[in-house]
Amino acid sequence: MAYFAAALFFLISAQVLMASGYGFPTASIEAPETLVVVHMVTIGWLSLLMCGALFQFVPVLVAQPLRDSTLALPALLCLLAGLLCLLGGFLQTAGTIDLDIPFLAFGGLFLPSGFALVIWTIGRTLWSVPKSGLSLPARFVAVGLTCAAAAVALGASFAWVLSGHAPALAGTDVLAFGLPVHVAMGLGGWLGFTAIGVSYRLLPMFMLSPDREHGTGRFVLWAGASAWGFVLLARPFAVVSGSAALPTGFAGVLILVATVFFAFDLIFFYRNRRRGKIELNVKSAIGAFLVLYCSILLILILVAAGTFAEHVDAVVYIVGFGWLTGLGLSMLYKIVPFLTWLECYGPVMGRVQTPRVQDLVVESRDRVFFTLYYAGMLLGTGALLVGAPILFRVATAMTLLATMAIVAELVVARRLVNVGATLRLPEGASRPRLFLPHWHAR
Repeated sequence: MAYFAAALFFLISAQVLMASGYGFPTASIEAPETLVVVHMVTIGWLSLLMCGALFQFVPVLVAQPLRDSTLALPALLCLLAGLLCLLGGFLQTAGTIDLDIPFLAFGGLFLPSGFALVIWTIGRTLWSVPKSGLSLPARFVAVGLTCAAAAVALGASFAWVLSGHAPALAGTDVLAFGLPVHVAMGLGGWLGFTAIGVSYRLLPMFMLSPDREHGTGRFVLWAGASAWGFVLLARPFAVVSGSAALPTGFAGVLILVATVFFAFDLIFFYRNRRRGKIELNVKSAIGAFLVLYCSILLILILVAAGTFAEHVDAVVYIVGFGWLTGLGLSMLYKIVPFLTWLECYGPVMGRVQTPRVQDLVVESRDRVFFTLYYAGMLLGTGALLVGAPILFRVATAMTLLATMAIVAELVVARRLVNVGATLRLPEGASRPRLFLPHWHAR
């Protein structure tokens, strides 16, 4: 819950800044103000969300306890400290703050340390299972962690170069060389590919669909993993041959084919579900998956028109706020009530009457907020495509209001407000804490 709370804080903070006109498109895409917002979203929101989810999810995938679970808290503290230092460094560059502290250098130290602890903990848990016994989603997670390590290593080198504390790299154009790889490995490999892998387990679990592995799923895994390998090879290949077009083209084709085969599996999960009436989190996830394929279509159109570089901002926005954030909010809408139910009613299950997980939320009310979110996100994408900054701020304000409403619903679920008084706290149950379960306090 601490990871989720911190992640939602950074998401709302980033949306507030965007709605107020801070960063792009008011400032340039490479401006320090824009970098503040970008890293609040990619690290503060999406990465913290993914790390918190994997700490809960990976033990389920491998049927093993989380190894070195005590490192979860130090990892969170390092990630938060590193992100705050990184943001402070960007604000220094923008001239917003004037302190003689090497914030960027500290960010380049704390953030890799935090991610290293996360990768160590989750990696050790995956490694505890024979490789032949790793499930398909677990293999996706392993590839995602590899992409995270690459993205973090590049990001740390950027921070050290910009801070002036890496003289060995001072004479190299490390930003131009590694920035495209950093973005692709972070947004696409770590966040996107891991989200696809998690979907292979969560969707069958939530809809009671068959979860046996199919050839299409294995193809998505290997095509995606190969694509990220080509992404890593693109820059060295460009140094040798003078152009990165060949490996980049291979990577693009493999990603396109992988997403097409992923669509086959999504259709299979929804068509073969045993749960006739699906819950709001799964319905909202459909919106996120549709946005994923809209983003693929948008990329193809822009590449064919030769205007991809001019509209890369719209592509990043629809992927980050449509596909990844839409899916993240949808899954949190189920995960938070489920973990709350386990914490509160798990100890008394079977001994007294307890509410259902669905009773902790009010779907008829909350579907309006998800609809508002997707409408604002699509409007914001359109505003970026046509170059309308004021309209983009209005659209971001819509997504901000929707996000705040969804977060309020999660807090309400956590406090058991929607549960009837007769079932709320039966004998033996305890009211959950907002951020940490009771066993942390003992």
